[in-house]
Amino acid sequence: MKTILASILLLFAIQHKAVAQEITSPKMCAEGKNVKVTYGQPSKRGRVIFGDLVPYGEVWRTGANEATEITFSKPVIIDKNEIEAGTYTLCTIPLKDKWLIILNSKLNADYNHDKTKKHDRLKTEEAITEVAVKKSNLQEKLIFSFKDNATGTLLTIAWDDVEVELPITYK
Repeated sequence: MKTILASILLLFAIQHKAVAQEITSPKMCAEGKNVKVTYGQPSKRGRVIFGDLVPYGEVWRTGANEATEITFSKPVIIDKNEIEAGTYTLCTIPLKDKWLIILNSKLNADYNHDKTKKHDRLKTEEAITEVAVKKSNLQEKLIFSFKDNATGTLLTIAWDDVEVELPITYK
């Protein structure tokens, strides 16, 4: 009887672990005029996000599960850099007071920047002031949003109490 009970408990534990590993963040899509971001939407769930879950100074896929993708339906200009229409992996390097934005032409769900950095199309080293960190209202979930205007759009990335904005101009 003890063996049967132990076997049932072991099966339950294995099944519970397998189900827990299958839980993923929902796949989301944010769209502006001529630009779309597809990303996994993680939740804060009481965790310390920036500086802990998302370490400062390291490349972050800027979402959960798979690498975040940004698609431009026409050419754009970001920080004086001309970016062709197409789909790119969007990553960031969060710092306490600014973020570095990376667009990479290598699309890969298991994104590893060290292996693909030769495909970088944009690294906004000079535009860091344009992606300065702002304190915002607490966001439980990571959110990408757009504010369209006559010349382009403003991409906002917000999570926890942090927000950054990246101006995108249509060519």
